Amino acid sequence: MVTASDMHSLAQLRSGQLADTTRLKLSENLDEFPAEIYSLTDTLEVLDLSGNRLRDLPDDLHRFSKLKILFASDNQFEHLPEGLGRCVSLTMVGFKHNRIRTISPTCLPPNIRWLILTDNCIEQLPDNFGERRQLEKLMLAGNRLTELPRSINQLDKLGLLRISANQLQQFPDQLLDLPKLAWLAFAGNPFCPAHEAHNDIITISHEQLTVGEVLGRGASGLISKAHWSAAADTAPAGTAQEFAIKVFHGGITSDGYPQDELDACLSIAPHPNLVTALAQVHNPNGLLMKLIPDDYRNLGQPPSLDSCTRDTFSLQQSCSRELADGLIQQMTSLVEHLEAARLCHGDLYAHNTLINNDGHLLFGDFGAASRYHNLNTEQQAGIRRIERRALEYFVEDVESLIRK
Repeated sequence: MVTASDMHSLAQLRSGQLADTTRLKLSENLDEFPAEIYSLTDTLEVLDLSGNRLRDLPDDLHRFSKLKILFASDNQFEHLPEGLGRCVSLTMVGFKHNRIRTISPTCLPPNIRWLILTDNCIEQLPDNFGERRQLEKLMLAGNRLTELPRSINQLDKLGLLRISANQLQQFPDQLLDLPKLAWLAFAGNPFCPAHEAHNDIITISHEQLTVGEVLGRGASGLISKAHWSAAADTAPAGTAQEFAIKVFHGGITSDGYPQDELDACLSIAPHPNLVTALAQVHNPNGLLMKLIPDDYRNLGQPPSLDSCTRDTFSLQQSCSRELADGLIQQMTSLVEHLEAARLCHGDLYAHNTLINNDGHLLFGDFGAASRYHNLNTEQQAGIRRIERRALEYFVEDVESLIRK
């Protein structure tokens, strides 16, 4: 991704400092597409116009013949620009957090692989949406969709789909036969079950904790060290007094509503390979969890722009046959545990998996999790097939690391 350190300016463009550049990031409170960008029609591959006040893009974007990636999040678009549909090299488009209501039948790039429309106002997708057969990753959480077009069953390369936090009245059955769909999030829709009270989980106030150093930042919240002085009196016997706390923010994430993540975390029983919640935290809402020891590390890295839906691994990574078998066995046991609880994790990836030097696996991050016990038998079986496909990909990735 383009980062803040890659920021450019119109002044640099005008002076010729950016001649022949392949990547451009502009955030200068722009309300129209700067003509100066046309000086890069022959070289530009990545364009990031996020954080401006743009409402439209020119119809002749196809002049940027090498443009592969376009970000325009945090603007004021009310429709997806028509000019995108003629950009044959464009494979990744991101218009997160705009005001988009409409998507025309002709505005989608013909070879798009990755489409991000999180947190908009989209009520309907065009009937021909499924004609974009190269689509692999589709982010639609936080819109106003009431149904998905029937043609979506043509997306035979779609691997990851986020439709959480919409207005879907029924589970979209056309998803169940997609041959590569493996990572699905659908919580926060009218057809989903109501949240449970979780009265069996201890509830404490944030004021009872002393919060320390930040351990990580996720899409839904901040994870920090925390000291709970009352743990000896309140927590299960043998529980340490130092923990990790995840405090949820209130906005919609790429996976959906944080409150659905909280509900999922509290709905699953403990498992030896699961990062399990010990207590609910109120004011602000959060989860208290065991502090993961320092010797645990991520098994993989997130997908790249090229790999799209599949995890990446360093060239130095390797493991023995024995370690691989152990990791696969542990993850399979965990998936069976989730199936018994009728909970779809939705993000079963090596980059969400922690392992230590003894080969013990820990798994968490329920941001994309969805409960499905209220659905019919066929739908439940289909969701389990989707999650098992993610497990198959996990197995492929682990086995690819075995030392030859």
